[in-house]
Amino acid sequence: MKKLWLHSVHAYLKLGMFFYFKKVMIHNIENIPKDKPVLILGNHQNALLDALLIAVYGSRFSYFLTRAAVFKKVLFSKLLRSLQMLPVYRIRDGWNTLNNNNAIFETCSELLKKGESIVIFPEGNHNLERRVRPLSKGFTRIVFDTLEKYPSLDLQLVPVGLNYKDAVSFPDSASMFFGKPIAAQAFIEDSKSKSLANLKNKMQLELLQLTTHIPQDNYETNLRQLQELQVDFLKPQDVNNCIKSGFKRCKTEVKSKTVGLSNFFKLLLIINLILPYAIWKLAIEPKITELEFKSTFRFAVALTLVPVWILIITIILLLYYGLFIAILYFLLTILLGLIAIKL
Repeated sequence: MKKLWLHSVHAYLKLGMFFYFKKVMIHNIENIPKDKPVLILGNHQNALLDALLIAVYGSRFSYFLTRAAVFKKVLFSKLLRSLQMLPVYRIRDGWNTLNNNNAIFETCSELLKKGESIVIFPEGNHNLERRVRPLSKGFTRIVFDTLEKYPSLDLQLVPVGLNYKDAVSFPDSASMFFGKPIAAQAFIEDSKSKSLANLKNKMQLELLQLTTHIPQDNYETNLRQLQELQVDFLKPQDVNNCIKSGFKRCKTEVKSKTVGLSNFFKLLLIINLILPYAIWKLAIEPKITELEFKSTFRFAVALTLVPVWILIITIILLLYYGLFIAILYFLLTILLGLIAIKL
C-alpha cells in the first residue's frame, strides 16, 4: 500500500510539474546509484519545490529531511511522514528541540544501512539568492555516524544543483545537474575534525560547479549585470564562467519570440480559472511572508483548487449541455493551459 501511495503521489506531482513549469531539464540523472545507499545533497533556493523536483525527477524514492516547523499540525505531519519526509530541528526551533535530531539521525543511519536514498539540503535554510551558501555540519554527522556504526557500508554522496530561470514567476523553468557519486569512505581519516572539514569543502566545491554562484560581495550589482547580458540561468557553468571572466565571455540566452502571444493565452487561462486565481491573489499570496514560499504555495493551488474548479465546471456543463460540450470544455482547457505555459 505504501508503494502504491508513493507511486500515485509521484504520478500526480509529475503531472502537476508538467503543467506548472515551462520546462524542466535534468542532467546526468544516471549518476544516482540504483543499488547503493545514497545521500543526495542539493542547494536550497525555492522552499518545498526543491524537494519536489528531486522527488519527481530523481530516479529513486527518497527520504527527505525537512524543517520541523512544517510538522506542527498533526494531520499535515502524518501526510508528510507518509511521503517519506522526516523533521529536522534547527536553533530557531528552540535549543530544547535540538536533541530530537539524535533520533532522526539514527533513523537516517538505519535507512542507509537498508540501501535507501536520503535527500538533504546542507545549507540548512532556503534563500532565493543565486549562490551557494556555507554548508552546515548536520549532513556530515549523518555520514560519519552511519560509517561508525556500519564501517563497511558503501555510502555514496551525490551533489545536485537546482537552478531556476525566475523562482518566483509563473510559468518558470528549472534545471537540475547531478554530480558524480562520491564514496563517503574516502573521507575517513584519523582526525574526525579534518574528515568533517574535508567533506564539507568537497561538497561545497561540487555544488559550486553545479549551481549558478554569484559571490556575496557586490551580489546585487553583479546580478543586474548578468540580467542585462541576458544570460541563461539554467546553465550554471556558462554563468559562472561569465562571472569569472569579468563579464567578458558571456553566452546570451535565446529569447522566445512569442512572449506577446504567450501573455494573451495566459490572460485567457486566468479568465477560465478565475475563481482559483482570485483565491490565490486575494486570500493566499498576500499572506506569504517569505518570498521563497511563493512558488510552493502557487504550486499547491495549481495541484488542488485548479483541478477541482475544472471538474466542477465540467460537471455543470455535462448536466446542462451534455457530454460533448463537457468534454470539449475539458479538452480546450487542457490545450489552453499547455499553450499558455509551454509557448
